[in-house]
Amino acid sequence: MHRVLVTDDIDAEGVAILSAEPSLQVDEVPTLPVAELHDRIGDYDAIVGRSATRITRELLEKAPRLRVVGRAGVGVDNIAVDVATALGIAVINAPAGNTVAVAELVFGALIGLLRQIPRAATGMAAGKWERSDLLGRELKGKTLGIVGLGRIGSEVALRAHAFGMPVVAYDPYVSDERFTTLRVQRCNSLDDLLGEANIITVHTPLTSDTRGMIGKREIDRMQPRTVLVNMARGGIIDEDALVAALHADQLRGAILDVFTAEPLKVDHPLRTAPRILLTPHLGANSVEAQRNVAKDVCIGVRDALLRQDLSRSINVAAAAGDWADMQPAMLLARRCAAVARSLLADQGTRAINQLTVRCGAALAGGSSALLSSAAVGAMESVLENDRLNLINARTVADARGISLSVGVSNDLGHPRAIEVSMGGGMQQLSVAGVATPDAVRLTRIGAFHVDVNPRDTLIVLTNHDVPGVIGRVGTVLGESKVNIAEYHQARLAQGGDALAAITVDGIVDEHTRTALMALPDVRSASIIQLRDS
Repeated sequence: MHRVLVTDDIDAEGVAILSAEPSLQVDEVPTLPVAELHDRIGDYDAIVGRSATRITRELLEKAPRLRVVGRAGVGVDNIAVDVATALGIAVINAPAGNTVAVAELVFGALIGLLRQIPRAATGMAAGKWERSDLLGRELKGKTLGIVGLGRIGSEVALRAHAFGMPVVAYDPYVSDERFTTLRVQRCNSLDDLLGEANIITVHTPLTSDTRGMIGKREIDRMQPRTVLVNMARGGIIDEDALVAALHADQLRGAILDVFTAEPLKVDHPLRTAPRILLTPHLGANSVEAQRNVAKDVCIGVRDALLRQDLSRSINVAAAAGDWADMQPAMLLARRCAAVARSLLADQGTRAINQLTVRCGAALAGGSSALLSSAAVGAMESVLENDRLNLINARTVADARGISLSVGVSNDLGHPRAIEVSMGGGMQQLSVAGVATPDAVRLTRIGAFHVDVNPRDTLIVLTNHDVPGVIGRVGTVLGESKVNIAEYHQARLAQGGDALAAITVDGIVDEHTRTALMALPDVRSASIIQLRDS
């Protein structure tokens, strides 16, 4: 039974997705004080919340069972993602659920500012009739500049066309084809956009690159009487520079839904700046958006706990394309690494300091996930770490001084081939295979070409290529009640070195290994227990 703690008033439709699973025990609680949350978190496998609950280093370190943190929203500013990653805890958010809500709010706020609707409504409530003083402006014909043409930026662009607005955008990470599809003109730099747009709206995450991205210099480069909008993250726009520009009458106006520090202080200079429309972080605050993000994150948490599906986790090395389609390849990478690690250990190499993964072109999009899978396979038999998984494998490997690299190669003989190479000291070994949607096969161990399905237990023997070896090996395994699933014998030259790759059912004990090693002409016998996951 997995226990899930749900807090911060997650929408009931999302909670119902978790509660419907018999193997999940769901506890709904209000936002807890820090001390109480610290006392309770050790009993849970997952926690789902919004922004009110801070998932800190201290909290995560008090949660030995925790496997998943779910955030019903886009941002993860309140989560110590780096710590979660190091501990092997998946962090899952809901990046798409509030897209429409934010895009609609952009235009609601723009029309409100340009048509002076808040002032008009306030005046009417006070008994005034200020029609002659409330001359407004239209959106039609104004050039909209979008900084960040991702999900929300794209939805804003689509709606801008309905208002008759030319649209330009700056986003170096979006393809020309996407710009063409959205009928948006690409700006090659932020400076280019600043000089061309009448209204500028920001839709980027808050990173070291975007923090303070729009400051005094950028505002000075804008067209006179530009309107500036930020509904992304506080801190992207320099608030002091914005206040100064508004008081200097450089801008027609500004709209902010997010702030560097929230809630905004009562005496903050933004509150008294002229021609500004402020809202209290309402971007995702619609009934539909809250329902959508709750459902999205709860599905992700459920699938991570019950199906080991980490495709929604932001801190896993995500595979391009369909997560299910990548599973055979990720399994093969893990199997190849486990085989190589075991064989090197039997040769006396205890410490691994290098791991390289090469994959065929068909698997190029998932190369990072393949490398993480291989890292798990390389370390799981030698590390006492219950949460060694795709999330923290590369972090753990780095901490142990293992150099990791991944690349795409066309010389592996198959577009879905994978080769894992690892070494320590003077020893180096490569193991390769092919992962199709229907089968996972090992095709090479070192220089020997084989063809076996790496499942349950794999026995790898090296021997002299002489008659009778296969029969004697079969006899030993039969006497030990070990059932052979597949047996592949490979050699480099007649009468020279040979290798046998044998998959068997069940566990092979040390007594059986000793008996194999005692056979004439057998040089080595490695027993590799392969985990199902």
